[in-house]
Amino acid sequence: MKTESTFDLIIRNVRIEEYGAPVDIGVHGGRIAAIGSTLSCEAVENFDGGGAFAFAGFVDTHVHLDKACILDRCTICEGTLSEAVRETAAAKANFTEADVYERAARVVERAISHGTIRMRTFVEIDPRAGYRSFAAIKRIKADYAFAMDIEICAFAQDGLTNEPQTLEMLDKALAEGADLVGGCPYTDPDPARHVDMIFELAVRHGVSVDFHLDFDLDPQHSDLPAVIAATERHGWQGRVTIGHVTNLSAMAPAEILDVGDRLAAAGIALTVLPATDLFLTGRGHDRLVPRGIAPAHLLARRGVVTSLATNNVMNPFTPYGDASLVRMANLYANVAQLSRDADIAGVFEMIGESAARQLGAPYGLHLGGEATLILVDTSGPKAAVREIGRVVAGWKAGRQSFHNGDPRICKPDQRSIP
Repeated sequence: MKTESTFDLIIRNVRIEEYGAPVDIGVHGGRIAAIGSTLSCEAVENFDGGGAFAFAGFVDTHVHLDKACILDRCTICEGTLSEAVRETAAAKANFTEADVYERAARVVERAISHGTIRMRTFVEIDPRAGYRSFAAIKRIKADYAFAMDIEICAFAQDGLTNEPQTLEMLDKALAEGADLVGGCPYTDPDPARHVDMIFELAVRHGVSVDFHLDFDLDPQHSDLPAVIAATERHGWQGRVTIGHVTNLSAMAPAEILDVGDRLAAAGIALTVLPATDLFLTGRGHDRLVPRGIAPAHLLARRGVVTSLATNNVMNPFTPYGDASLVRMANLYANVAQLSRDADIAGVFEMIGESAARQLGAPYGLHLGGEATLILVDTSGPKAAVREIGRVVAGWKAGRQSFHNGDPRICKPDQRSIP
């Protein structure tokens, strides 16, 4: 550890646990060199945290940057999954690299300002999108590395067995910079073969896998057994994630726990996308509409690595959004009717430590660790979820990446009121 006189930065007066005593964090060479009460030394830069909660930042495990912010070129009449897939497929044929870059940058900058320090984004690669979106997102990854680490999942949204050219395109993308591969069995005429083809690519390139899975409310039908079998057959435990799995919300509690045990044993992680899953599911009901959100908190208790994520922003899959993960955590906690402190703390982990574990990324504030941290104007993680805590500022490897300014209430001059 460096001596105090060598600090490049001291972030003063912050809390690193709920209602904890204020501490200072000393930074040298982009790493945390000291954590203690009132570090008494000069530093090149000082920042007063004002008692805010300091933590290692939010991690978004599932985003679609390439098709964000396209409401102006799509029509939503049904609000269904099939309509969203159809409308987006038509729109992406006209995407340009510059267009994708501009829209993606808009969302990434919002995410940075909301405290996200790491992101996994899916990029559709097929005969309609070509490699235009992929080229744009590779530039986004490089240009915003000062504030956020982005990994790119080469993704087959519209099937593989029905479109063999997509398989060749995914293979090329993995050779040219994609970090992992993703599939969508429910859009393929042969879901089981789709799963196998995605795994074959993953094994060939030695990368992780991320599937959009079981996006319906039918507990009697599932492509999960095929994913579990392929994971075990290829020895890919700890390298597979499934997203959505909304049919879990229609299962009895005992069935959910059984699925949780099977996922934990296979080392398969789960991402839940509250905004999208709420918007698209249950459209056939005219009353008592199902929420359609997989109970991530119950699966986490069975040892499943779980996360909550943004998914889509301002498109037919989710016609709203601001890339705020703390808002998404609050939404999930509300819909899941959670109130106990332990459950709320677990929800915070699903956008922090557990999400980072799902991506295999280092995480946490500790001596010698990277000085990547976010300040939230709350007393701690549970308060952040309950209050949708205001994100104040952030640093990546010791360099400040954003500051949201100080809130100000402008009260009228009392003397001017009769």
